[in-house]
Amino acid sequence: MRDGFKRKLARLALYVSVSLPFVQGVAAAEPLQSIGQGEGALNVVAWEGYAQDDWVKPFEAATGCQVHAKYAGSSDEMVALMRSGGGNQYDVVSASGDATLRLIYGHDVQPINMALIPAWKNFIPQLQSPAFNTVKGVHYGVSYEWGPNTLLYNTKTFSTAPTSWSVIYDPQYKGKITVPDNPIQIADAALYLSKKDPSLGITDPYELNQTQMDAVVTLLQAQSKLIKKYWALASDEIQLFTSGDAVVGAAWPYQTNTLQAAKVPVAETIPQEGATGWADTWMVSAKAPHPNCAYEWINWVTTPKVQAEQAIYFGETPANTLACKEMDAQQPGSCAQYHANAPASYFDQIKFWKTPRTDCGNGQHNCLDYAAWQREWQIIKG
Repeated sequence: MRDGFKRKLARLALYVSVSLPFVQGVAAAEPLQSIGQGEGALNVVAWEGYAQDDWVKPFEAATGCQVHAKYAGSSDEMVALMRSGGGNQYDVVSASGDATLRLIYGHDVQPINMALIPAWKNFIPQLQSPAFNTVKGVHYGVSYEWGPNTLLYNTKTFSTAPTSWSVIYDPQYKGKITVPDNPIQIADAALYLSKKDPSLGITDPYELNQTQMDAVVTLLQAQSKLIKKYWALASDEIQLFTSGDAVVGAAWPYQTNTLQAAKVPVAETIPQEGATGWADTWMVSAKAPHPNCAYEWINWVTTPKVQAEQAIYFGETPANTLACKEMDAQQPGSCAQYHANAPASYFDQIKFWKTPRTDCGNGQHNCLDYAAWQREWQIIKG
């Protein structure tokens, strides 16, 4: 009872400090009609590992657009960066599905002229006009790469792969667990609880009413006492596993690839409860200082060659179906390894990040929006 009362007080205290600037509608501005001379620079907000020299240096040489990349550790940070300085500091952002609608409805990004993006016609159908970057038929971004959030574990601690996400809530591993410092992590716990306790009635981990959220918060508050560190950047988690400070945690395939390349004894798995995941979108700022270079960049990174390079480096699946052959040319077997040979069936297995809204998708409007998720995350972390 006391814990519930404290939680209500904490929610009230946080209510005015966290807000989600969703507006009722979004007016489509006129997209770029043609790609002109590049402006000589491109300011990028991206996930760590999304602006590597392997494809950035050739892009700079081919276009004259010098890339200045800023890595963000969360979707919240990406949204904040795209709004910083009045929204005219950065050109493009590799936004995930839990950020895209915030940027669209916040008028932070501009419509994209898909006629100027030739690779788009070769995307898998699910990523040509997805709801997380296309509103009322207007494209506000170009889909990029996608993949699952995985369970990363030390193979010396676990002789066989864990079969359940329960290990990241297990007191046995107190002080050796790490998860992302991100409100969307609530969805991972919700997915786990949807299988562990079906009586909660969780059918979509991003559509939670208050009762369901309370159950998730209780689980995550207990987990918080077991956490070694909430990681902000992928490199933070890589360091934790390299040093042995963490032996199990929530991760992306990028961390696994990097750690295995460094001979750290780790592996990854998708437990029986399933996995959440991301489908990223390149979006152009509504006030982009270098719009021509922005379009040049999107065209560069959606080519089969760069899609393949990105997929292999990060451990994800490309949107461009023509990248499969290129992947195998670069690393034999990688097309099948990262499911680019059968993307549709793999795509349907992942619960992709999306922006939580009050609309539960079933005609009810009693779900908690992202502002509430942000408040709950602060409560979880104390």
